[in-house]
Amino acid sequence: MPFAFDETLAPELYPLAWLVGRWRGAGVLDYPGIERRRVAADVVFDHDGGPYLRYESTLRVLDGDVPERIDLGAPDADFALPSDEEVAAGAVWTTETGYWRASTDTLDGLADDQHAIEVLLADASGRLTAFLGWVGGGRVELASQRTIRTSTSPDVSGSRRMLGLVDGRLFWSEDLVAFGQPLQSYSSGQLTRLDAAEPAPGAES
Repeated sequence: MPFAFDETLAPELYPLAWLVGRWRGAGVLDYPGIERRRVAADVVFDHDGGPYLRYESTLRVLDGDVPERIDLGAPDADFALPSDEEVAAGAVWTTETGYWRASTDTLDGLADDQHAIEVLLADASGRLTAFLGWVGGGRVELASQRTIRTSTSPDVSGSRRMLGLVDGRLFWSEDLVAFGQPLQSYSSGQLTRLDAAEPAPGAES
């Protein structure tokens, strides 16, 4: 579905406007100590008129063969949009919610069309992570700044994420520092826009 600019979006969020909507896609989960799996991702970016985007993501394990690789330069048939039936049958692997905001922090090396952003994400497994990064040119890069974990949370101490819009599809990758392992790939895949998320009731029009 083509991107439609939401005129109710707060001006601070214009650099992030292309993310607003509902996305679904498939990818691969692969990390030392975790069996390589095919996964489905459902992601929503929406807002209520405030100077932030609300974010929700659910990752589910799917049956079927696991693709060998992800080509960020071209859509891959192995990552076709999962059906509703596939997603409903998949076991939830992880969920997270959070907020994306414009940042006043100064980041070295940013181009004129790149804007600093901050992201706060809560993982249902017991982890709260603050990210700092940038958006520009249909791309987002984030690096964790601080992670707080409960005593029962998985041993994850750092994260790096990338989103990139290529030919209307949203590619994602996530790297983790976890379980005593150095920073390395954890999940990656591609998302297709399902629709433009509607502003929540009470948003200014």
